[in-house]
Amino acid sequence: MTYAPSTAPPFGRALCAMITPFTEEGALDVAGARQLAAHLVAEGCEGLVLSGTTGESATTSDAEKAELIRAVREAVGERVPVVAGVGTADTRHTVALALDAEKAGADGILLVTPYYSRPPQDAIEAHFLEVADATALPVMLYDIPGRTGTRIAPETMLRLAEHPRIVAVKDCSYDFLGTQKVLAATDLAYYAGCDEHNLALYAVGAAGCVSTVANVAPGHIRAVLDAFDRGDTALATRLQHGLTPLIDRMMSAGLPGTVTAKALLTTLALPAGPVRPPLRPADTKTTAALRATYDDLVTA
Repeated sequence: MTYAPSTAPPFGRALCAMITPFTEEGALDVAGARQLAAHLVAEGCEGLVLSGTTGESATTSDAEKAELIRAVREAVGERVPVVAGVGTADTRHTVALALDAEKAGADGILLVTPYYSRPPQDAIEAHFLEVADATALPVMLYDIPGRTGTRIAPETMLRLAEHPRIVAVKDCSYDFLGTQKVLAATDLAYYAGCDEHNLALYAVGAAGCVSTVANVAPGHIRAVLDAFDRGDTALATRLQHGLTPLIDRMMSAGLPGTVTAKALLTTLALPAGPVRPPLRPADTKTTAALRATYDDLVTA
């Protein structure tokens, strides 16, 4: 018996939250972005999410964000969807970035909850609706209260689901019950935004995942979903367990996933470059441990 998610994935199933490659001088590495995007798609990614948390959106300019979209679009053509992060703390700025993303060739926009000001739920709802009304692109909401300071309450999500262009959610809420309530009551396509939840959320009806670990292990991330889709839940579980040490090393070792992903990509001779301040690169010991954990995965 094969598995079908409750909602058809609007952006594919196995998406990568792609890092933004920089040159050693700290500039946007356009050629590197093209190379990495093509590599990720060739290795199994069904969609790419740009300028999210892992993509260092907080420290890239508006012009760099648009240039990144154009570069990745050129590299992957129409083979996979390209979703562009446009969320900011300012509704007007967010609308402008959404329109820029549409012009640059994005297939959808990733819209994080406005941060720092911690708006109440009615203001969050109004923000999302204003941005969704400003563009023809489908919207993936990004619920990550650990970074924004405010979550999208399930009741707010239920109302937002009524908008025809709000079609998906990247879920980093760590509220498994709240997520299931929205899944059961709407057609929103949920994507696990925390790699440790990829299989668990998929099993209760999610559309897939937006994975940081996919930057370095795209085939392994996709294989979990493929096995589950074939009805081989035992294999899917073993594959997820096999990924757990790398997920732990990359996402729970006290450093942002951007830092660990770039450190590991560099050891794999793939485009990455430095992180932008205030982030700092992983030290030699951390990088060596990351590589050892990665090698254990690929040789298992």
